[in-house]
Amino acid sequence: MVQELVIALVAVVGAGVLYVASAARVIRQYERGVVLRLGRLRKDVRLPGFTLVVPVVDRLHKVNMQIVTMPVPAQDGITRDNVTVRVDAVIYFKVVDPTNAVIAVEDYRFAVSQMAQTSLRSIIGKSDLDDLLSNREKLNQGLEVMIDSPAVSWGVQIDRVEIKDVSLPETMKRSMARQAEADRERRARVINADAELQASKKLAQAAGEMSAQPAALQLRLLQTVVAVAAEKNSTLVLPFPVELLRFLERAQQPAVEETDAGRTGRQPSVNGGAAQLPSSVENGSPLPEAEARLPETRTSEEPAAPPPPAAPPPAAPPPAAPSPSEQPFAHH
Repeated sequence: MVQELVIALVAVVGAGVLYVASAARVIRQYERGVVLRLGRLRKDVRLPGFTLVVPVVDRLHKVNMQIVTMPVPAQDGITRDNVTVRVDAVIYFKVVDPTNAVIAVEDYRFAVSQMAQTSLRSIIGKSDLDDLLSNREKLNQGLEVMIDSPAVSWGVQIDRVEIKDVSLPETMKRSMARQAEADRERRARVINADAELQASKKLAQAAGEMSAQPAALQLRLLQTVVAVAAEKNSTLVLPFPVELLRFLERAQQPAVEETDAGRTGRQPSVNGGAAQLPSSVENGSPLPEAEARLPETRTSEEPAAPPPPAAPPPAAPPPAAPSPSEQPFAHH
């Protein structure tokens, strides 16, 4: 009798241990448990820790409450300005209602992934290429709103959506590179033209100052020579000022006039005019120098007086009438 009681007690304890082993569940801190008893939802959500369920009757579903990082596969699309692009993204979401995540949707991860892909295709078709490349923050917000609207009923909250990369065709990349190069060249030319304009204004002011003080030009020339000599080149380039050439040209004009006067037999007068020597002197006749008659002097600025008009030759006398003796004999 005692032996049968001991055997029964051991059987009950074994059954209890087996029941506890099959009914015991451990829920982690980042999880929540949803219990379905005979297919019906139990309203109480099991919290983290140790919990028991009825074996065979209850079925426990553990739902991860952490933020899930899900990459969205690259999607091919055509933008609003007819450019073929390939865009991929990444989505961050988490479950806020474990009951709806189990009951409302079969697989909330797959559902969020498909919704993200369709929303990405839709946002590509509504946007221009410039928006995809430069205005991504606005597109990310649009994607978040489009995905979050149906996900709320699934007990899922979309935290953030980011567009990772935008792949362009090679032809489009070359076109954009040429456009960027042309734009940079245009800006460089505008900057150079602006610099030339400012430099010309400063040079005009410097020229005005140097024209008031001619010595400043010589000092500037010496400074240029010093700057060039500091390079230690074998060839020295010495700029020659144009004003100095004009000065030499003005100084050379009197010498040319004296040479011309010597060739034509004229001597320069005191006031810059030339005197005509007598013809006897030109022919080599020894007339005293005092007898040389100088014409009236005139300045080089006054034009020479034109010579007086030559007197007309005297008219020939009319032919004289023949005398009676010179008349021919008349035959009667």
